[in-house]
Amino acid sequence: MQEAITYLSEKDVLFKNIIDTYGMPVIPSRPQGFETLVLLILEQQVSIDSAKATFLKIRDKIIYFQPEILLSLPDEDFRTLGVSRQKTKYIKCLSEAILDKSLDLESLPSKSSDEIRSELIKIKGIGNWTIDVYLMFCLQSPDVIPLGDIAIVNTLKELLDIHDKQQMEIHTQNWAPYRTFASFLLWHYYLQKRGRKITYQY
Repeated sequence: MQEAITYLSEKDVLFKNIIDTYGMPVIPSRPQGFETLVLLILEQQVSIDSAKATFLKIRDKIIYFQPEILLSLPDEDFRTLGVSRQKTKYIKCLSEAILDKSLDLESLPSKSSDEIRSELIKIKGIGNWTIDVYLMFCLQSPDVIPLGDIAIVNTLKELLDIHDKQQMEIHTQNWAPYRTFASFLLWHYYLQKRGRKITYQY
């Protein structure tokens, strides 16, 4: 990590300023696998705390957190647990992909980020933001920046005065091959400035 931090601080003074002001971030991680992907679906467009609460309700209801169990759970039960109709469909599409072996989660760590993205993007409800977070948090891919994440985008607007997504993409290419660490620093700034703390464990 120190190599990445040194590289980024030399590339862009904003990273040095973030570290000087708020210290070093804790680099988060999440377990690989089905449970985390379900949780990431739940996290789409809602707060992490809200998604986690819903996830824990699901986990409390079922005996085993397995694709076949969630696929057989009635849609009405999902709604009772606070899962929208749309996200229920996404969770079931993911479950089906695993059960019919069109997605092999255990094989993902041995594949490139591009290969992983091309596999996951085929599943309804799994878009680039979900894939980016899975790559960063679960597979420790070093060079991902999730420009679909509102906190990242707002921080880039604030610190760099860049408001166009294409310009953000161009500027952040300067941070390769350590854009994941750059993202963690941007999230660190966003949370620390607002006095917020997030716990990713469940």
